[in-house]
Amino acid sequence: MTVGFHGPLPPARSGVADYCAALAGELRRRGSVAILGNKGAPKRSDVELYHLGNNRLHAAIYRRALARPGVIVLHDAVLHHFLLGQLGEEAYADEFVYNYGAWHRPLARELWRARGVSGSDPRYFDYPMLKRVVERSLAVVVHNSAAGALALRHVPGARVVEIPHLFAPPRLPAAAEALRWRHKLGVSSAFLFGVFGYLRESKRLLQVLGAFARVHCELPQTALLIAGQFASSDLERAARPLLAAPGVLRLPYLEEREFWLAARAVDACINLRYPSAGETSGISIRLMGLGKPVLVTGGDENARLPEDAAIRIPAGPAEADSLYHHLILLRSFPMVAASLGDRAAAAIAAAHGIERVGEAYWNLLAECSG
Repeated sequence: MTVGFHGPLPPARSGVADYCAALAGELRRRGSVAILGNKGAPKRSDVELYHLGNNRLHAAIYRRALARPGVIVLHDAVLHHFLLGQLGEEAYADEFVYNYGAWHRPLARELWRARGVSGSDPRYFDYPMLKRVVERSLAVVVHNSAAGALALRHVPGARVVEIPHLFAPPRLPAAAEALRWRHKLGVSSAFLFGVFGYLRESKRLLQVLGAFARVHCELPQTALLIAGQFASSDLERAARPLLAAPGVLRLPYLEEREFWLAARAVDACINLRYPSAGETSGISIRLMGLGKPVLVTGGDENARLPEDAAIRIPAGPAEADSLYHHLILLRSFPMVAASLGDRAAAAIAAAHGIERVGEAYWNLLAECSG
């Protein structure tokens, strides 16, 4: 069996690209894989595997998935923002109607006009616009039950298969190098929280910075690293005063090796997502796999994570206080943080190991081939 593998690959600055590189290598241990990336014409294969997400890197892949049906992987189960960037007003309205019916055309036009706030307005997350690609596919791979429910809401009866997000153990920098890195940043003795990845409104950055400011006033030996590229100039402007506050460290997008260095150096990770696009965060899986305590937004996207392996922060009115109190807890009781990290690493090793994930993919592709 030959698998046609369609997905962004490094050096693309995308967590999906890192995922694709790891998965492609694992699948190649089992058989023939034709790496097609996100450009070029498809070659002949027995079954196609398409990786889809809310990023223009997936534009050609999305079109191929419609033209030649195969197995799709919904790294984001909300493709609304992707389609907003790909379609003009009329085509967007038509696509909205295709998904939800002609009576929704006025809403589609309203959403088109207000698209500048699509990153934070929950309405755009309430309409994932999955119908066309899901109904064309042989099977749909999701990483969590929330994404599966969204796919089935659009196409009842679709073949939806939940495969956990993979964790590929990295070649980590030495502990001494991580200590030197912390010293260089001036946080040798501080408890260091980290926020990684694309900085979108849904990562709750302003709320994180606000909660951290309260913590730092009470416990000055606490620091917060914000590492990543802003996806919105409006968010960047709003965050600028808070990023200049005491204890906050700012770094740009981190290349792979530097990311793992920073991941090893932090004491805990904050990785909130609201509104959610139905994604399982690769950053959460990576940091938990390293044995770091991770704070995530409570919801079905993270329901498979054991209750004692990750801290859930509720979305809504209780978010700010819950985040503040849990930051205080981790900072004040390092043994609690260490114990949580140990349970996180065990949970990821048990359910997300790359060999187990690769086998699940290969078996599904074999069933769909031909």
